[in-house]
Amino acid sequence: MLILGPVAIANNSVIGMNNQLPWSFPADLKRFRELTWGKNVLMGRLTFESILQRLSKPLPGRKNIVLTRQTAYPIPPGVLVFSDFNSAIAALSPEMIHIIGGADIFRQALPICRLAYVTHIYENYPGDAFFPEVNWNQWQKISEEPHDKFCFTVYAR
Repeated sequence: MLILGPVAIANNSVIGMNNQLPWSFPADLKRFRELTWGKNVLMGRLTFESILQRLSKPLPGRKNIVLTRQTAYPIPPGVLVFSDFNSAIAALSPEMIHIIGGADIFRQALPICRLAYVTHIYENYPGDAFFPEVNWNQWQKISEEPHDKFCFTVYAR
């Protein structure tokens, strides 16, 4: 099963700036950890590099899966690497996989994900990475947990 996110999306669809999150919400990072702990997390190379820059290692407690077209890309032990989205999904099926970014990976996953964990951030942020356009009204809202500056929302379809 493919799960979109958890992903935090600003009001103007920004998900990143200079390969980093342009905001700091500790509750969102805690939720990300809780939802993905012990699970598979699939990400693009730039997302993986941003994690390495922040943590100096892959996400602990999760199977890190990286998509890159670079054939000689240096990957730490234990990290799985695939050259394209479809081969990764085929190799890992039927395992549960959380799609955690970036923008192109979200775009590829959106049509086939049936569950989404989204943090809707109420403000606009400057950015250079954007979540693909999606009509959340085409999804069923399973739950929402409002906070002052954002809302944790779960969708299914």
